[in-house]
Amino acid sequence: MAQTGARAKARAERERLAAAAAEERAARQAKEAARRARKARLAEWIPARRSRPASPLAERRRRNVRILIVVLLLLNALVYLVTEDVGTVVFSAIASVLVAPVVYTMLFRR
Repeated sequence: MAQTGARAKARAERERLAAAAAEERAARQAKEAARRARKARLAEWIPARRSRPASPLAERRRRNVRILIVVLLLLNALVYLVTEDVGTVVFSAIASVLVAPVVYTMLFRR
């Protein structure tokens, strides 16, 4: 009979551990569900990303825009390094933004 009592105690201990594990798992799942719901609510505020067209023309246009930005940044960096006047640097930055479409047309004319 001592063995039966030991088996019952062992089974009760296993059941207790299983119940504790089930409670922990349920708490973890509830926490994860709350986190997902909170993330979904926050994601509603952010506009969805539009997919970029993968056509060769779009790729070329993106490459040309990148080249233009690099050229303008290099020119602005050169002005910054050569000139000590802050006004000239600010003027060149503003002018580069305003002149960018003209430079784009001149560089990448068809």
